[in-house]
Amino acid sequence: MDVFILRHGKAEDAGPGGSDADRQLTKKGRDEILAVAHWITAQDIRFDLIAASPLARAQESAAIVADVLGVLENLVTWNVLEPGGNPDAVCREIGRHPDGFSVLLVGHEPLLSSLISRIISGDDHAGIVMTKGGLAKIRNYSYTEHPSGELHWLLTAKQMAGRK
Repeated sequence: MDVFILRHGKAEDAGPGGSDADRQLTKKGRDEILAVAHWITAQDIRFDLIAASPLARAQESAAIVADVLGVLENLVTWNVLEPGGNPDAVCREIGRHPDGFSVLLVGHEPLLSSLISRIISGDDHAGIVMTKGGLAKIRNYSYTEHPSGELHWLLTAKQMAGRK
């Protein structure tokens, strides 16, 4: 199974009295995720499932990717991807899907970096940092007694857009 992990794009500030959960992408964030979606298309990457955190900025990021790829029907919400979520709970959720699946997870830091670390090294201390709009690919994901997989690549939004 291939697992792809995408951090949402740049989001607006919550503002006084505003809710973190309701923060939308900024124009720059939407453009950033749109560019990532076009890069994914150019690489001929397809997803059987796109799972997003229930927070607005992750939902919006996932919807942009799903729309560009023409797979809106594959978009679902996983509460385990909320900020502060447990990497093991995410791994168990991924593990419910067949081996041949290709899954895109859309969420937040520091959960996503911890998740990658847990899968590739067995703990949360691999020192991975995902930038906004960053995308990782983990090959050969498996979950039996504990998660395992190989980090194939980790790219920033700027790298996918061809900028330095």
